[in-house]
Amino acid sequence: MEPKKAVESLTIMNELVLPNDTNTFGNLMGGRLMYWMDIAAGIAAGKHCNTPSMTVSVDNISFKNPIKLGNVVHIQAKVCRAFNTSMEINIKVWGEDLLHQYKYESNEAFFTFVALDPNGKPRKVPELIAETEEEIKLYEGALRRRQLRLILSGKMKPRDANELKALFLQD
Repeated sequence: MEPKKAVESLTIMNELVLPNDTNTFGNLMGGRLMYWMDIAAGIAAGKHCNTPSMTVSVDNISFKNPIKLGNVVHIQAKVCRAFNTSMEINIKVWGEDLLHQYKYESNEAFFTFVALDPNGKPRKVPELIAETEEEIKLYEGALRRRQLRLILSGKMKPRDANELKALFLQD
């Protein structure tokens, strides 16, 4: 299985915020945005592994700025690290007010997807090649984020999280 460059998984999705997408304050509903983010992440995962995959986890989604009715939502997803059968995908979201002609940050999150074989079992994914400064930074931090996710889900003991221990413990 040949390694793949991070840029090969780049997925850009745009949506227009319509009345059915908003809450009573005229803001895009968080659940609708998470739905769109999950679709973008799934496409990026599929581009990387060329096989069906599914969401395993979603890290903290913090809403920096609301996206208003009539604004355009820009979602960018890219695989930032591939492990054995899973991939971490970085999602960035911007809103764009076309009327007033400005773009603003809205969200960022990390999604984890696992590749599936025809029987619905996890399958190996290609290694990832990080090239740009940002891709390398995301790639290097992915193991720490993964260990934290595994600890929080009870799948790893804190004492086994070597990458995280290196941040907090001095020899």
